[in-house]
Amino acid sequence: MTAAIAQNGPATAKVAGPSANSSSSTLARHRQELGTIAVTLPFFAYTACFLLAPTVIVIIGAFQTRDGGFTLANFNKLFEANTISAFVTSILVSIVSSVIGAVVGGLASYALVIGAKPNGLMRRLVSAISSVLAQFGGVMLAFAFIATIGINGIGTMLIKQLTGLVVNPNWLSSLPGLVTVYCYFQIPLMIIIFLPAVDSIRPQWREACESLGGSTFQYWTRVALPILAPRFISAFLLLFASAFSAYATAAALFSQRSILVPLMIQGAMRNEMDPNQQGFAQVLAFAMIIVVAIVMLLSHAVEKRAGRWQ
Repeated sequence: MTAAIAQNGPATAKVAGPSANSSSSTLARHRQELGTIAVTLPFFAYTACFLLAPTVIVIIGAFQTRDGGFTLANFNKLFEANTISAFVTSILVSIVSSVIGAVVGGLASYALVIGAKPNGLMRRLVSAISSVLAQFGGVMLAFAFIATIGINGIGTMLIKQLTGLVVNPNWLSSLPGLVTVYCYFQIPLMIIIFLPAVDSIRPQWREACESLGGSTFQYWTRVALPILAPRFISAFLLLFASAFSAYATAAALFSQRSILVPLMIQGAMRNEMDPNQQGFAQVLAFAMIIVVAIVMLLSHAVEKRAGRWQ
């Protein structure tokens, strides 16, 4: 019996060895998953508190009366002329500023790739400035433009002294002025988003196209643009969402006019004469959530298509 046990010992060890290794690897994998969950838990908690919870509150509040009952009366003013005009204006301003930001930012990204070294000073400087300016918005951005080209701005006075021209004092409070202000952060944001896409274009692809007898036009229309187009469209949609949801800058420039949806929400929230305006404000916010959600779904679909080239 002892001899049999001794003879079967190595075989038993061989059988037990892989099982022990599998158990230890499974335990290590579970520990890694728990560590990942522990690290990402603060992010999900932050998202739930400041994104998910307000969204749920807005959606529920859009269908509630002041007493908490169910109602659809809050949607009555959604199809009025003023509300539709505010949505049209918001979408128009967002599209125009996004187109300008996408085109100028896209050209700037391409110029950086072909004219600056990947780790050069110019590339790092433009990237750093774009990162700062893309986050520079709100009241501070409006104040910067008012102090520069406002009624008594430094630029306004300088232009008047040098050329005798008088800048329209109401220009900043017009839609072209608002589009110009929005482009101040739209262009840097486009550079940050689109620069990695332009970097992904390999010089070997152009060399291969030329070696096969292709022209520059054929390279751009059949190679480069089909690859960059999904990224460009996705970046444009993100710029649109950024401009459509912007509030503080427009509120500082249009303090008494509700020509945009965020400003109309502000007016409804501050209305003390009509108590039903609170529900209408949540309806407007709900409609904005739907618009932004549609834009994000389109952006995700385009990004998924662009992922084929990665």
